[in-house]
Amino acid sequence: MKNKKILFEYAFKPVIYFLLSMIIGSGFIMMIYSQLTNMYFTNYEKIPRIIINMVGIFLNIKNNYLGDIIYLILILLIVIPIYLLLMKKKINSISEIINTTNIMANGDLNQTIQTESKDEIRELANNINSIVSQLRNITIEERRAQQTKTDLITNVSHDLRTPLTSIIGYLGLIEEDKYKDEVELRYYTTIAYEKSKNLSILINDLFEITKMQNNTIKLDRIDINLVELLGQIVSQFEYEFNQENIKVRTDFSEDKLIVNVDPVKLVRAFENLINNAMKYGSDGKYIDIETRKQDNMAIIKIINYGEQIPALDLPHVFERFYRVEKSRSRNDGGSGLGLAITKNIIDLHDGSIKVESNSRSTIFEIKLKLI
Repeated sequence: MKNKKILFEYAFKPVIYFLLSMIIGSGFIMMIYSQLTNMYFTNYEKIPRIIINMVGIFLNIKNNYLGDIIYLILILLIVIPIYLLLMKKKINSISEIINTTNIMANGDLNQTIQTESKDEIRELANNINSIVSQLRNITIEERRAQQTKTDLITNVSHDLRTPLTSIIGYLGLIEEDKYKDEVELRYYTTIAYEKSKNLSILINDLFEITKMQNNTIKLDRIDINLVELLGQIVSQFEYEFNQENIKVRTDFSEDKLIVNVDPVKLVRAFENLINNAMKYGSDGKYIDIETRKQDNMAIIKIINYGEQIPALDLPHVFERFYRVEKSRSRNDGGSGLGLAITKNIIDLHDGSIKVESNSRSTIFEIKLKLI
């Protein structure tokens, strides 16, 4: 049905317009011819001689072969403007599409085709605009992706080079026997070992987050009680809490909060958040872990009372290698990927995570669907 309409609009309709223009043009010439004939024979004596002579020449031309050609030319001179007038909207719309697409072809994708037509030409223009808009968005995304890759390479290079430089430096001292005694030798090897572990953590985290973002990780989901899982994680951190002189306060919901998740991945996410709370909230001496049920969602909050995260940094805390400026230089043994990995794990479970921070506390809130 649509193809028939297009065939009528662009195959038959121009022919109809042209035939209509021919009829109008021919009728106009015949009317002039009739008026001149009437003038010549009925008002002969009232009209100046020069006009009579010109009319006579015009009428005599019609009676020979050359006259037919002249009359045809006159008809075309009238027909063509009429035809163009009837086709004006389509011609202008097609011209606008051609001119704008030429500009687009030269690389300016900020152009939009504007047309007065309300038929298939408008649909064509809208489709081109939609394609260009998608292409523009793809181009922007590709630029962002390229910038992200550049930033990633820069950050990875920086974070790999720092421990690697230390490892090479201390092993170089050992290789060159530049140590006073066995105590100093052991000191150098211990530092090299710790730096090697930091390097291993960074590389493993980098591989893990790459797999997550490429959707190559398969979740082994089972039904678990979220409250019991958090209780086990807190008990496993007891030694670290004592070392950091931090007291953990739990406020767990009486509801069981059964969720269908990959427990290994989810434990990793909560461990990252607790480690983050210990690193940046140790000054507050407390970490609160709360759970509650809201509609069909399990709400988990991990709260620390350390220094406030600046408002400008809040939107970026889940980005790879992003650290609040003050803590970037801290030698905390982290990879800078913990929160990014946590967000990816929560996203893989169709949950959500957000952070709020003020002068009193910093709150990480996770939402997971209940069974």
